[in-house]
Amino acid sequence: MNENIVLEPLLSSNQEVIIYLFIYHPLLFLFLWSYYQTIFKPLVGPPSDFYVGEAEGERIATAQTLDERRTSLLRFCRRGDLPVLTRHFDGSIRYCFLCRCIKPDRAHHCSLCGKCVLRYDHHCPWTNSCVSYANYKFFILFLGWALVFCVYVAATSLEYFILFWQGIANAHMDVNNSASPGGKFHLLFLFFASIMFAISVSSLFFYHLFLTGKNRTTLESFRAPIFSDGPQKDGFNIGCKQNFQEIFGKKILTAIIPIWTTRGDGVHYQVNSLLLGALQLQQQQFGNISNDVALPLDTTSNSVNNDRNYLLSENNNNR
Repeated sequence: MNENIVLEPLLSSNQEVIIYLFIYHPLLFLFLWSYYQTIFKPLVGPPSDFYVGEAEGERIATAQTLDERRTSLLRFCRRGDLPVLTRHFDGSIRYCFLCRCIKPDRAHHCSLCGKCVLRYDHHCPWTNSCVSYANYKFFILFLGWALVFCVYVAATSLEYFILFWQGIANAHMDVNNSASPGGKFHLLFLFFASIMFAISVSSLFFYHLFLTGKNRTTLESFRAPIFSDGPQKDGFNIGCKQNFQEIFGKKILTAIIPIWTTRGDGVHYQVNSLLLGALQLQQQQFGNISNDVALPLDTTSNSVNNDRNYLLSENNNNR
């Protein structure tokens, strides 16, 4: 009878350890896998069609006036049929003088990486790389699995944290033994560290879920993308469900696993219905303008005449 009393707590302890470890290792694996994908996924820059070349780049850099530079950029985009809708604050097509390339929509130059990156979000010090089109899903999953992992560690150590804090011996240990000061310190550190990391990671995780639901990047949340008719902070917002599917895909199982499911090529993007209507109106008004005409500075809406057709057809096909 006494033997059964001694063995029963020990058996319960072993079962608890097995359950904890059975859950712990998959969570750790998903967390490390997401972190690895975020760090080592190669950055994707603009396609070769967007690079103007040395001669054209020199001509653009040495343009005497803003009008001359804008006209050169516009003609290059028309010759290459480049799908660019966003503009610089002065209404000209966005251009990187360092990379000598037309910036695709939502692309920006990262000074730390030294190159233009598609769908640039921010440069993350935790990963020492750009969070962008190539790894944005993996970055969100890294934050999400890190949060789950920290919450799990805190939850599984809470019982023992309370026991050790009160100076009560562990029920699954010998009744004559109590927690050593060293063991109490390690458990206190583990519990508080997991709680603090969970709080800090959760703020980033839920913020990026909010941005994903609005289809904005971190940079766009502070500086709205500029279109031909002005800044539009929700220009790429096509609905919460579609926004999430653009990053994570349609299947829930593959959405939570760090494998590639992001839609698109990082260059072509759908726009919301309000902006789409404005572009369609501009297409009707300026559809008869010749591609060879150099448009004046104050008619920036005409500059999307050549590249809006692809976008309009894409939006209409997906409605």
